[in-house]
Amino acid sequence: MTSTDITLTDPASMDKEDADYLISLVRAIPGFPKEGILFRDIMPVLADARGLSILMDALVSNLSIANDEFDAVAGLEARGFLFGPALAERLGKGFIAVRKAGKLPPPTVSESYALEYGEATIEIERNAIREGERVLIVDDLIATGGSASAARDLVISCGGVVAGFSFIMELSGLDGVKALGDYPTSSLLMMPA
Repeated sequence: MTSTDITLTDPASMDKEDADYLISLVRAIPGFPKEGILFRDIMPVLADARGLSILMDALVSNLSIANDEFDAVAGLEARGFLFGPALAERLGKGFIAVRKAGKLPPPTVSESYALEYGEATIEIERNAIREGERVLIVDDLIATGGSASAARDLVISCGGVVAGFSFIMELSGLDGVKALGDYPTSSLLMMPA
């Protein structure tokens, strides 16, 4: 598979030249992290000044909710860390780190979940979210929805309110967005699983 199997979820969201350029930067790596997985790599987008600018502009303009409907951006380790803080800064929000287990100082709240290729645990610092704080959860990719659902549960267990989700890429046919429930959700790019 190549970048030609990637489409915009909303073709009117950016001009064709920018969309084609952004899509051309996403690499497909078969057999990573294990056989049978087709890994979608956004690192070339982040390494390209034009691609990064297109991506950030598109994320801001395609949020699932209005800017005044949330207070902070939570990004999932690892790639959600790469664009989450930049998105938060552009929107005038703070950033909350959702990290792999054992990477944050205590006290933390943790949540385990199933991956397409294993199991993992993520954590948030217990005091990172204020009671009632509205949080937009961001990540690079939604597949089955396991990590995003775990992040949702962490935000809620810390007293926060999940305002919505924003993803760069969505794998079709895996129903990851359905696993999140009725929260507002946006994805920029759609591709087959």
